[in-house]
Amino acid sequence: MYANTEPPFPERVKLTCPAVRARKGAERLVMVTAYDFTMARLVDAAGVDMILVGDSLGMVIQGQPNTLPVSMNDMVYHTRCVQRGVAHALVVADMPFMSYQVSAEQAVAQAGRLVQEGGAEAVKLEGGAEYGEHIRRIVSAGIPVVGHVGLMPQSVHALGGFKMQGRGDDAGARILQDARAVQEAGAFCVVLESVPPDVAASVSADLRIPTIGIGAGASCDGQVLVGQDLLGMGRGRAPKFVKAYASLGAEAISAIEAFARDVRSGAFPGLEHTFRANRATSGESNF
Repeated sequence: MYANTEPPFPERVKLTCPAVRARKGAERLVMVTAYDFTMARLVDAAGVDMILVGDSLGMVIQGQPNTLPVSMNDMVYHTRCVQRGVAHALVVADMPFMSYQVSAEQAVAQAGRLVQEGGAEAVKLEGGAEYGEHIRRIVSAGIPVVGHVGLMPQSVHALGGFKMQGRGDDAGARILQDARAVQEAGAFCVVLESVPPDVAASVSADLRIPTIGIGAGASCDGQVLVGQDLLGMGRGRAPKFVKAYASLGAEAISAIEAFARDVRSGAFPGLEHTFRANRATSGESNF
């Protein structure tokens, strides 16, 4: 179904929502989260297709136990920071808890903030059939939407924790029903989080739009991971679906320990890290 070829990153152009949708069945999509300019610039340079400014920043950046405390102001701020560091990837921003649940009108207004103030090129919201009208209204306003079904972190209390969804025939059928509803409402792709791989495979085969998996097996049309997770920057136990491609957390600690040793011993700063003495008549720059 997918060609095993390396994407031509050096010749990349800015990815658009229609281009993402057109990749269904042609080439797998790569999405990575970023929450600031520095990380966004690095992730974009690596050649990913989409950068998600996730409300996971509540846990990754703010140290919260879940995503619920994240505000729209938080999302606008971080999306604006990320947007400045991106030249090629499509920037997608999460709609945080209670920014769209009240009404379709609220959903359109808050999605508009992410685009107008944050510079997002698409928004993502959690929920299935019950938010079909919200998605339709947002899309009608000219704002592309990414859906999100399966495990929905904003419903963590209702779900009884971060647990796999879609186990059993009835539950799997509801995931498919919700994904279809999101598609019919106008979403151009949908995230499937923490669902059984056979369910994700069925949904991916059924839909006309791409599926982006996280903890949903290998049959999705793309995959997403939190940037800090895949770089090994977290502390403590990572979710089962995370693969760390580096150990930057341990490397950062070692580097900072070395800096501390040099400061305490007087080895840093050396002459090579010190400005020249002030010479009013030399005309030399300290830089």
